Amino acid sequence: MTATTTAALSSFLIEDARERPGDDPIFSLNAEAVRRAGAGERIINATLGALVEDDGQLAILPIVGEAISRVRQRDAASYAPIAGEPRFLEAVIRDLYGSRPLARQSIAVATPGGTGALHHAIVNFLEPGQALLTTKAYWGPYKTIAEHTRRRVETFEMFTADGRLDVESFSVALKRQVKAQKRALVILNTPCHNPTGYSLDDRDWQGVCEALREAANEAPVSLLVDYAYAHFGGEAAKGWLAHAESLGERVLLLCAWTASKAFAQYGARIGALVASHPDAQSRVRIKNALSFSCRGTWSNCNHLGMLAIADLMNSPEDSARVDAERDRLVKLLDERVEAFNTSARAAGFKYPRYEGGFFVTVFAKDPAGVAQHMREQGVFVVPIGGAVRIALCSTPRDSVSTLVRALEAALKACGGH
Repeated sequence: MTATTTAALSSFLIEDARERPGDDPIFSLNAEAVRRAGAGERIINATLGALVEDDGQLAILPIVGEAISRVRQRDAASYAPIAGEPRFLEAVIRDLYGSRPLARQSIAVATPGGTGALHHAIVNFLEPGQALLTTKAYWGPYKTIAEHTRRRVETFEMFTADGRLDVESFSVALKRQVKAQKRALVILNTPCHNPTGYSLDDRDWQGVCEALREAANEAPVSLLVDYAYAHFGGEAAKGWLAHAESLGERVLLLCAWTASKAFAQYGARIGALVASHPDAQSRVRIKNALSFSCRGTWSNCNHLGMLAIADLMNSPEDSARVDAERDRLVKLLDERVEAFNTSARAAGFKYPRYEGGFFVTVFAKDPAGVAQHMREQGVFVVPIGGAVRIALCSTPRDSVSTLVRALEAALKACGGH
């Protein structure tokens, strides 16, 4: 093929699309780790955000498979309602808010996982060209979704010198953004933040909500809580609700809910975007807008998955089994968290408060160099800005000490923290 022909073919793509990468960097690292393991190497693959058993098999909740098998085939094969199966959406709201007032002030639409919820928030609460606001360390697809929908990402410093959430930096960034674009969409991934593992505590939430209420005096402000890892967050998953209720009419509360982690169903792509506001007319308009976006993107979601998850959440007996099976996975992960914290503190690592969740981040002067050094030793982590992300969810407990030793050697070889 000649250069002229190649240039002509490339012109079929719009300019924004011509240089886009074909694969997500994390999935590319995972593919290399899998390939090398398949060739017989001893590999520790701490890249992908999926919980695995200590024997390396994907961790599942058996009750979910049973529920899927009980759904009638014709029901599963039929189109789901555009906004989602109503009893599924009701169950999601109840899972989030129980009997609190927020439950009565909420609407929801089904989405393909939490990613779909993020997409709908970004396209409905930001104008093209505007930026969402999130922590300096964030899940990479936030940027992918924003750029794909012609929006942007702006960040604030996540941590103070003593390792707490930098509420002052958040407040300054939020005020600046409201002044510049006359609206704001804040995305906070908590509890068990991806990639750092940090969970906001009461003090953090108090400062965040004060800043949100103040900014909302000047322009519309929406807060999206990315709740993907909440079922692995312990008490941190509950304490934020009282603070959220204090936002009242002044801030729109959004929540990205997903079955990917809560029900260990990554491939089913079952999620929801929940919007909460005291004003009923506002809720109707928001529900209409989100439903319109559903029709304009994926049309409708996985009916089989919604029906099965709804059955589980609406049955007290099945819900009890879900809780019991999930509790085992939480314990499995917590043992790795404890093992990591013990070894990492002994090694002198610098990293945020980490009490649970799929990931932890260790600060590094040369993240790419550290990750490369570790890959040469058969240990795969993900380099990010100023740190490396470690997926303990996919690291067997017996491999944690080996991973820590490899990271300690890599940090020494690449300039430390």
